[in-house]
Amino acid sequence: MAWTLDNAVDRHKEAPYTFYTPSDEVLDRLQAGDLVKLIFMAEETLDNGCGAERMWVKIVERHASDFRGELVNHPVYLQSPQYGDMIRFNSVHICSTQLDDPRAKEMDYYFDYKVIVSNDVLEREQFNFMMKDEPNNEQDTGWMFFSGYEDDDYNADSTNFQVVSLGVVLNMDDSIIPYLDAAPRSAYERDLESGKFVFVEDYDWDAYDDE
Repeated sequence: MAWTLDNAVDRHKEAPYTFYTPSDEVLDRLQAGDLVKLIFMAEETLDNGCGAERMWVKIVERHASDFRGELVNHPVYLQSPQYGDMIRFNSVHICSTQLDDPRAKEMDYYFDYKVIVSNDVLEREQFNFMMKDEPNNEQDTGWMFFSGYEDDDYNADSTNFQVVSLGVVLNMDDSIIPYLDAAPRSAYERDLESGKFVFVEDYDWDAYDDE
């Protein structure tokens, strides 16, 4: 079965807050004997729906950003490559290592902390209103995000909302990072001319509580 290595750097660019790649500092430290994880992509999706496997490769030699290593996993779905095969790859293919990385801790924050979004936000991949209530638990940020196109009936149906990682909304718009530490209760609406979020001073929290 034919396969290729996925470009982890490109994946990170598409979803910088949910797809981790090692920092440059970690990549610079890699040497023979270290383990790195690569994404092996099948050229055709398998019958079971699997299209890729992440597997560990032990570095044998390195020349600048080019590597050669030994596959130390037995593929579960892919018929090739096989355990022990020698793999040539570049640093852009590395999606994880076993070295300590400060970036990994940052990514843990974006993964572990949760927000509530409307399904309409996920469908449009945009939000224009956000509000912060008191968190319900340690991983709850208290934030809720709306596209601004939901009506009252839509908002009254809890099935129209779901809990996702904070990184999901940051992938859509990370200009909200300065607002994340705002005190509950607060609400912000996007100014459509400037594209920036503006604090809503007269938000009706009493009406919100009655919903």
